[in-house]
This record gives sequence, structure tokens and C-alpha cells, in this order.
Amino acid sequence: MTTMGIDAGELNDDDLVRELRQLHATRSETFFHGSDDALATHTSRTHELETEYLRRYPEREIDPMRLREGARQRS
Repeated sequence: MTTMGIDAGELNDDDLVRELRQLHATRSETFFHGSDDALATHTSRTHELETEYLRRYPEREIDPMRLREGARQRS
């Protein structure tokens, strides 16, 4: 399957983040109401962009409250 848009590796950092935010913002609508092809394309593009982001930022900042220990502290 091919994805649409500029290859993730060719996007600058700001564009990569903007594209990821847009895909995450439209995920529910695509999941619940998009065609099978639209969902497959959305999933593929999201994976492509997320993989590129993780490649660039393997040591990305992790919010301690998003870990199990943080969840325990919230309860």
C-alpha cells in the first residue's frame, strides 16, 4: 500500500509534528465513519509518520504521570 503526502523522512521537524497532530485529531472520525480504504490509508500514514518521529527522537521526553507509577499516584 502506498501512502499519500511527502515521504516522512523528507519532512522537516515542524511539518512532521504538524502532520502527526492532524492525523491524531482526525483518527476517530476516520475510524468510525471512513471507508475501509480511508482507514487503511490513515493507519499506514500514521505509522509512517510515527516511525519517523521515533527514529528522530528515540530519547523523547516521557511524562512520568503517563507511566504505571504515575497512574498509581493518581489513584
